[in-house]
Amino acid sequence: MTALLMASGVTAGYGPILALRGVSLEVQEGEVVALLGANGAGKTTTLRVIAGLLSPWTGSLFWEGRPIHALPPEQRVAMGIVLVPEGRGIFPDLTVRENLWLGAWRHRDRRRAQQDLEMVFHYFPILRERQTQRAGTLSGGEQQMLAIGRALMARPRLLLLDEPSLGLAPLVVREIFAILQAIHAAGTTLLIAEQNVHLALTLAHRAYILQNGEIRLHGEAKSLRDNPEIRALYLGRPAG
Repeated sequence: MTALLMASGVTAGYGPILALRGVSLEVQEGEVVALLGANGAGKTTTLRVIAGLLSPWTGSLFWEGRPIHALPPEQRVAMGIVLVPEGRGIFPDLTVRENLWLGAWRHRDRRRAQQDLEMVFHYFPILRERQTQRAGTLSGGEQQMLAIGRALMARPRLLLLDEPSLGLAPLVVREIFAILQAIHAAGTTLLIAEQNVHLALTLAHRAYILQNGEIRLHGEAKSLRDNPEIRALYLGRPAG
């Protein structure tokens, strides 16, 4: 079966700094895949390459078997590859509603876009309550919900999430991950870069462990949760 997304031998970096060293991964349609590792392991760089925000130095990217590594970001969004960036990237001086409508910029069917907006409000009722409020006045958790909601307005087939739990209280993180599970159940494929390994492995079907820009381990989420090395390194449990 052809993967929805496949990366093969991708190297990439910033200036003279090599950040990814031959990364290969795949995501099947309908999966939740986690990209795990410590800060600086290459998770954000991997998502930026997939989204088209950073060009790979070598290697290839394929979407349903078609090469996309030369396509600009807007064409990838049109194909269904949508990124929720680290730091959220909202527009603080615009209202919640205006931020959400920006996610629908490529859709001409206003009625369908309104239905998408109602879908976002279904997942995130607090955004309906805050829709006329300036986005910069929201709490950190509400801003993360807004960033995810704006991405959903673009109708993603593959939703890329870069550190969705970063800087949030544990209760808020659990709420957001429960919503991500519901979004996946409704038909959206997810690729999540996370430092919260326990939560990510609970949600994901499979995972890749990045270390120093290389895939160190990959496999089914359950087998990685039971892996003594993973438990010792990331889950705070002894390897023995």
